[in-house]
Parts: sequence; C-alpha cells; structure tokens
Amino acid sequence: MMNTKIVVYLALGSALAFGACTNNANTKASAPVNDHEDHNHNHDGHEGHEHHTDHNHPVEPTAGSQKQSTVAPKTVDPISNIPPFTFYKVKSGVSFTNADLAKGKKTIFVLFDPGCHHCRDEAAALAKNYTKLKDINLYFVSMNDPALMATFLASFAKELVDKPNVQVLYDRNQDFIQKFHVPSQFPANYVYDVNGKLQSYWEGEKNINEIITLYTK
Repeated sequence: MMNTKIVVYLALGSALAFGACTNNANTKASAPVNDHEDHNHNHDGHEGHEHHTDHNHPVEPTAGSQKQSTVAPKTVDPISNIPPFTFYKVKSGVSFTNADLAKGKKTIFVLFDPGCHHCRDEAAALAKNYTKLKDINLYFVSMNDPALMATFLASFAKELVDKPNVQVLYDRNQDFIQKFHVPSQFPANYVYDVNGKLQSYWEGEKNINEIITLYTK
C-alpha cells in the first residue's frame, strides 16, 4: 500500500510539475462556483494555445490513482468548502491545519511549482501589490521538494517574506490533490470567502489586476 501511494504521488507530482505551467493569457477563466453550467471542463481543447515543449502535458489519472480512488479526477470542480487538511510550514516544519486559518478573512490557496516561471511571475506581481493584500490569508502550497520551496519567496517575491498573512506550505501527504482539486495548470488559484466557501478559481496565467480583484472583492 505504501509503495502504491508513493507511485501515485510521483506520477501526479511529475505530471503537474512538468505539464501545468502555461505560457500565455489563453488560460482557463476564473469560474464562479454558482455558475458551473457554463463551465468548460474539457482541458484538451486549447486552440491557439502556445506551450513550451516542457510544459504541454495535461494531468491524467494514473492507473495507481484510479485504484486508490483518493485523487479526484481533473474534471471535478474544486471542493466547495475548505476541507480538513494538514500542511507543513516550510520554514519551521510545524504542521498547519485548517484550524490554524485566520478567522474573519478570505483565504487564498495558490498551488504552485517552484520551477514554474508563471508561478514565479505571479508571486512577484503579488509581492509588488502586497499593500492591497494585507487583509486576506495567502497560502502558497506545493508538493515539491521543501528545499526548493524554502527560497521561493526570497527569490521571486521578497515583499511577501515574513508577512503575517502569507505562508509557504509543504503538502507532504498530497492533501490538496486528494481533498481540494487536481488542476491541469500551474499556478492554480482557489479563493474562499470568510466562511470558507469557494468563490472562484482559475488555473494558469491571469492579469494581476484581475487576480487582486478576485482576491479582495
């Protein structure tokens, strides 16, 4: 069972790390959770969508993940309310759970890969606009190597380092893809309101002004 879980983790981690980082604005539009009738769940139709050769592989469920039945298919929308989870603060290694979320604030999870240049660009843009983001919870989550994650903000978003409402969290147990959502592109943003209800989400690149509006409205 442990070997199977490791295979699942590596397969999904590799697919996400190398297949999700997009390279133009033709990405999945933000999706209000109360209007999924018009939401296009087909991730294969990207006419006119340019990709780097290293970033053009959509995430597909592996045989192992199907057997385990613990990883949501990529066509399933994100969970509508923040579920119980356990991540780990990259700096200290201390566990961080849903009970630790600051109350009375919107919560944003950014699922990212430290090596994805679009993730780096988004983090840099957010850092430059930090004054507009002081009243939200902003969590960068990754299943990647914590050693790579540890320098992510310092390298690409210095203004976010040591901010009380910003954390970089290591998803050691794959809680995000098992409980929240399996995205097909990085960075993947999930915006939850003050009551922990999903407001919107999107995958891939988006204009920073749109991001800030969705984060704060």
